[in-house]
This record gives sequence, structure tokens and C-alpha cells, in this order.
Amino acid sequence: MKKLVFNLPILLLFTMPAFAQGVIEHAPSGFDSLRAGIPHGRIDTISYNSVTVGNPRKALVYTPPGFSKKSKYPVLYLLHGIGGDEKEWLNGGTPQVVLDNLYAEGKIEPMIVVMPNGRAMKDDRAIGNIMAPDKVQAFATFEKDLLNDLIPHIQKKYPVYTDRDHRAIAGLSMGGGQSLNFGLGNLDKFAWIGGFSSAPNTKIPEQLVPDPAEARQKIKLLWISCGASDGLITFSKRTHDYLQKNNVPHIYYIEPGVHDFKVWKNGLYMFSQLIFKPVDTTTFSKYPVVGAPAATNTRNAKYPQILADHRVVFRVKAPEAQKVQVDLGRKYDMVKDTGGLWTATTDSIGEGFHYYSLLIDGVAVADPASETFYGMGRMASGIEIPFTGGGYYALKDVPHGDIRVRKYYSKVTGSWRQLYIYTPPGYDANINERYPVLYILHGGGEDETGWARQGKTDLIMDNLIASKKAVPMLIVMPDANVGGVAFDESALKTFESELKDVIIPLVEKNYRAETDPKKRALAGLSMGGIHTLYTGIKNTDLFSYLGVFSSGWIQSRQSSIAEAQYNFMKTNAATINNHLKSLWIAMGGKEDIAYGNCQLMLAKLDELNIKHTYSEYPGGHTWPVWRNNLFNFAQLLFQ
Repeated sequence: MKKLVFNLPILLLFTMPAFAQGVIEHAPSGFDSLRAGIPHGRIDTISYNSVTVGNPRKALVYTPPGFSKKSKYPVLYLLHGIGGDEKEWLNGGTPQVVLDNLYAEGKIEPMIVVMPNGRAMKDDRAIGNIMAPDKVQAFATFEKDLLNDLIPHIQKKYPVYTDRDHRAIAGLSMGGGQSLNFGLGNLDKFAWIGGFSSAPNTKIPEQLVPDPAEARQKIKLLWISCGASDGLITFSKRTHDYLQKNNVPHIYYIEPGVHDFKVWKNGLYMFSQLIFKPVDTTTFSKYPVVGAPAATNTRNAKYPQILADHRVVFRVKAPEAQKVQVDLGRKYDMVKDTGGLWTATTDSIGEGFHYYSLLIDGVAVADPASETFYGMGRMASGIEIPFTGGGYYALKDVPHGDIRVRKYYSKVTGSWRQLYIYTPPGYDANINERYPVLYILHGGGEDETGWARQGKTDLIMDNLIASKKAVPMLIVMPDANVGGVAFDESALKTFESELKDVIIPLVEKNYRAETDPKKRALAGLSMGGIHTLYTGIKNTDLFSYLGVFSSGWIQSRQSSIAEAQYNFMKTNAATINNHLKSLWIAMGGKEDIAYGNCQLMLAKLDELNIKHTYSEYPGGHTWPVWRNNLFNFAQLLFQ
């Protein structure tokens, strides 16, 4: 056993009471400074025989102040990143100093800390191309080395507890991914798990925690932390989102910072105070999450930032401007600093997608730090507020389809136009297969890009098809803007011709689409719902499914159009009911601006004995509602 320089006197043996902590505060200044006059632990280098690798391997072991072979200790296995080795924590994080200071303050339980080399291969040095496939693979291989070689060696050589309740694992970056993978994958071995700035080697959440009920029962503490400006924050966040959705208690702590030891040392400082003692899970939600960049930000843009309570911090540089506001439905005044940066923090914003604009001296402009979307009749910025129930449109490891753009000349409008079309996974390979088709329409002020971008149609369908909840289908997303006044009958009639005479023939000629009316569906949101009513009801010989989302005839603007359709329904009720397999109508609850119009229409449908299904999903007149509408409607189609 080779002793390193941290051979400071062991002054006394002491034990500490086990007690539950409240919320642990961020490390104060000086937490990592060497202090004289307090008990110090020591760090030694050990060698153990690795059957997994086939040769001896090294690790560092920290023993606490007052260490005695007559006592028993819990063990924390502390892992390094992809560019480090067993000495990375020692050289960059001085864990012995952090822990010694915490012992002196009576804040942590006596524990042994093992810092191994997580690159399980014969030459485990961090040299050459550290990203080489064999070296990356060695980090996964370390799971076997850890469980079968290192842990048994520590249990043989040190007076440690051998049960899971006294064993923790944590790490930084690549080691954070290892800690989550190994800890959550071996709940019979680890009860305390921490990932600091976990790297892309972190398994997807569904693989990390396939059984949330088991995780809830067995995990004593699951800690996930990261710097708000760390480019790897998405891996921590996707894990957090999944855990939150599945009610698995955990601490999610996002602090100011990047991918460096400033963040990782604080992670160790906070995590170490919580392990091996009773933990109050009711405090977990109280840990602050500083602003994390929105998923809709442009590459590397730090703002807008979303806070834990869904308030949003906006920042823009406009040194010559006199007044700047954020228009997010409500206008927020921004405050200018001496460098010309304007900042504003909003109230808590509802989950899901929202359009917004910057008002610079009264002129509405798109935020250069955010992606832009066609909405409100122009290009506008958009922001995605994390949605705990949005797993059905998450990017997952499933087969993916494509969204394609098709340009065409319309004889109806006399102009070149384009539509978007979703082709399901396997479309290009399954050349003998034909597919049913859903034609789905956008709302007012939007265009053919709406369902493809704001609606996340491809992700919704990929996940549904992979789970066998929906049949593979083509989804055609046309531009319903055909000139004229949007809700006037002339525009409705023109789009009916565009759909019947141009779009459907184009799709059925150029794509492997089923041509049986039983294999066609039509749906739309808001204005698109009006088009669905106008075109679909009198063309049930073309469509067997109609979906009307957040819509209904507008009173009193469309009273004459509605009355004409109701008369048609009265005369043709039997035919409509016989042809339609589903007339599915959905609203975003009473806060939906179309709610009143829809209720009047529903009453009329009942009066006319037109069969229909009604569904509500709270959220108003917004894209989270319409994404959910597609998710549910698609499962009814072509079964």
C-alpha cells in the first residue's frame, strides 16, 4: 500500500449521530480550502487483482479522520470523467479537503471513499485518443470490474459494511453516467446514487429505470446535478423529466456553471452530506434549479432560461434601444444594464409551447437566441416550457419516420405551393406496402409547417407506432391558406377544391397511399377544424374519420354556413353516420377560446342524431392540447 502526501496526523476517533438533513445549501466560500487544527483523513493508493481485465489495477482510498479497523464504515465509490483516471478527483477536486472540512463541522457520516480507474482495460492510462471505441467501451466494462473485483477487494481489506444500505456510487461526467447506469442497474448493490454533469454514456431513462415502482422502493437517495450552461445538461434533464413523470423521488439540482470541477466539487459537497443517514424526501422539490437554457434556443444560446417554477428569464443586447419588452401574451418590461443588455423575468408560464416576440422601441421582432416558427401570421419566436406529461412526444430510441417536403403546382390557386408529409418507419424499405392517410390541417395564422414543427407529429407517431398503439400511416400536412378571408365561405370552398382536386390526387399518385375512403382521415385544429367540418361532413364518401380540435362554427360570423351544414346533416344523417367510423371532437377545456362555439355545435349534433365522440384535455387553445389530440385521435384510425 503506497501512501501519498496527504499523510496528516490522525488526531482522534469520533462518530456522528445519524439524522435527517434539511435542504443542503450550496457550498460556501472556503469549503475546499485546507484548514489547520482540524482532524484530517488520509489518501492511499491500493492495488487489486482484476479478473475482469486480467491484471492488477490501482485505486485511491480515502479513510476518514479517526479511522479505526475496529469500526465499520459505509463506502462511497467516486468515479472520474472520460479524460481522467483514479487521480482525477485528487488533482482537480481535492475531495479529502472537502470531506475533512465537513467532518470538522459535523455535517457528514464517517465513510470510506474509493476512487478507482473507471477505464477497465489493460492499459487504462488516459493517453492517446481517449474517445477511441475500445476506451469508451472500457467504461462500460468497468461495471463488471467494480462489482466482481473492486468491491470484494475493499470488503476484504477494509472494515466496511457489505449491504446495499451502506454503499453509494457517484461520479462526474463520464463517471456520472457510469454511476447512474451501474447504480440504477444494480439496486441490490447500491442505495445511494449521484450523477454530477452526467455524460452521453448515460442510458436513456426507460433503460435506467424500467421499473419505477422498484426504484421508489429501493433507492434511498438519487441525486442529479449539473451546471446550467453545461452543454451536457440535456442528459441530466431527460433523466429528471422521466423520474418526475414516474414519481421516482430524486433531487434535481441545477446551479450556475459549466462542465468543470467548480460544479463537481459542489456536487460532492452536497451529496456527501445526505448519504448514509435518514433523508426526508419531502425536501427534494425544494432544491433550486437555476435557469436552464430552453430546448427551443438556438445552438449555444444561454437565454431564454427556464427556472424551476417555469418563470422565464429573457436577455437581449440592444444598446441603442430606448424601450424593450417581451410579448408572451402579456408584455413584460425589460431592464437595461450599463452594457446594453436588457433582462426580464416573467411570471410562471404554462407548460408546453408558446409563441413570443421582442418589442424593441415598439417593433415586434424575433429573438435571435430562439428558434422561429410561423405563427400569428408571421415568423415569431417560440419557447418550449418543459411538460411533465409530454413523454409521448419525447425523442426516444425507436424506429423513426421522415417528414418530407413536396412542392407542387396548384391548378386551383394558380400558384406553386408545398405540403409536408410524414412517412412512417420502414416506408422506403417496405416497397410493396400501401398506407392509410391522415390529412391534418393547421390553425389560423399558421401554415403547413405547424404540425411538423410545433405539433411534433413525427415524434408522436414514431412513439405510437413503436408501441403498436397506432398503425403505420402517411400524414399529409398541407397549407390551408388559399387566399381570401380565412373564415369566409369562399376560402373554405377554395380549400375544399384544393384538397379534393389537387392534394389527394398528388399524394395518391406519388406516394404508396391507400385509395379506399375507409383508409382516409381528415382533421384540423381551430381554423383547420372549420375546414374539416366544411369539407369532411359533405364528403363522407372520401373520409371515414374526422377530427375537430378546438373548433366549432364561429357565432355569429359563420351562422349562415353553419345553418346550411346543419340542414345538410338533417337530410343526410343516416349516410353520414353510416360512412363515418368516427367524428371525434376535442377541446382544451373551458379556457379554450373556441369552447362556447363548440358547445353550441355539440348540442346541434345531438339534436340531429349525428354520432360523435367528445373529449376534453385541459390547456386552452394551445399546442400542448393539439399534440395530445393527435396522440389520441391517431390511435383510433384505421384499426
